[in-house]
Amino acid sequence: MKYVRQFGIILGITFIGEILNSIVPLPIPASIYGLVLMLILLVTGVIRLEQIKETGVFLIEIMPMMFIPAAVGLMVSWQSLESILLQVIVITLISTVLVMVVAGKITQWIVYRKEGHQDERDVI
Repeated sequence: MKYVRQFGIILGITFIGEILNSIVPLPIPASIYGLVLMLILLVTGVIRLEQIKETGVFLIEIMPMMFIPAAVGLMVSWQSLESILLQVIVITLISTVLVMVVAGKITQWIVYRKEGHQDERDVI
């Protein structure tokens, strides 16, 4: 019963994210609204981590299975994708490297700041 309650909390917050997506006229996915709402509720203590931890861990463990429909969708639309495959590969590689570099630099900056370094030139 504990898992049903935890899943219900997560599902409720996701539903509120969907409602916010339809109300707020910004081009932000509903899942982002739900994630931000969950973060706010966890930080403020309205929801404690213990109230959703086991179900959250379970959902993260099964996350790879959630990519199966997307992979099947790619296989189904292969005819359309085949003509622009090279462009898609190049864009994917460039954006992946860019995201890795930016995330690494930001992480380094945060770690250096946390350790007491004030000079940003040490990081970059």
